[in-house]
Amino acid sequence: MDNFNGIVAFVRVAETLSFVAAGEQLGISASAVGKAIAKLEQGLDVRLFHRSTRKITLTDEGQRFHASCRRILEDLREAQAVLSEAASAPRGRLRISLPAIGYRFLLPVLPDFRREYPDIELDLDFNDRLVDVVEGGFDAVIRSGPLVDSRLAARRLGPFRLVLCAAPAYLAQAGAPAQLEDLARHACVRYRFPTTGKLQPWDLACDDAAPPDPAPAVVCNNMEALHQAVVAGLGIGYMPDFLVRDALAAGTLRTVLDHCPGAQGQFSIVWPSSRHVSPKLRVFIDFAAQRLFRAGP
Repeated sequence: MDNFNGIVAFVRVAETLSFVAAGEQLGISASAVGKAIAKLEQGLDVRLFHRSTRKITLTDEGQRFHASCRRILEDLREAQAVLSEAASAPRGRLRISLPAIGYRFLLPVLPDFRREYPDIELDLDFNDRLVDVVEGGFDAVIRSGPLVDSRLAARRLGPFRLVLCAAPAYLAQAGAPAQLEDLARHACVRYRFPTTGKLQPWDLACDDAAPPDPAPAVVCNNMEALHQAVVAGLGIGYMPDFLVRDALAAGTLRTVLDHCPGAQGQFSIVWPSSRHVSPKLRVFIDFAAQRLFRAGP
């Protein structure tokens, strides 16, 4: 314990470069700080500070020791925080951002989360813009696509596949495409990414044929609006399978070009990277990983 007290005193002096200021922070006298440092130096058999009548500075050995001691104290504070919060129930406001179509996979299972964690207030932001998790003040974001921000931690939730669909009424009028080249003569409903303004590629694997890039008859920057446009018979659309699952089961949509599978995507939940995750966020991450995208088509 004496060594630990000496390390605490040493770190305070190293940060303030003052025995008086370190003593004020620790609630002891400057003399007591000096004695703790001297005892620590004696035990280590090394000088940690250069002392003069006007100032003190760290020696080379003191600088190295300071870096190690800071990590030790940070680990200790982290361990104390983890134990403290482990004993408390998850509660408080949780800000989560999702794509606009996120309600399709989140809302059906959300009542179970609310029953289990009634003290967590969910603030859900549904939109298709690419948000900055850290700068936007979000606790977590559910998104698809590559994860390139080094400030973020991530956990995979589940895959999805994009499919080509059209309404039966449209296909009865225009006919169903038999091969990729046929898309050029069809009305196509395309999705435009709100952040970049680019059209979503239609990545379809069909032998060695190049992916199609059909001219759009309708462009939507919201996937739910695109879905409704296709159901209304405005043309062929390229959408995630979970978005069209109910419409396919009800017969209001039909898939086309099934022998040319669409690209597969991956949803993940990401949050600001840190050494500690709050209980409310931890239980939401676990719940999302266990419950979202677990039901088959």
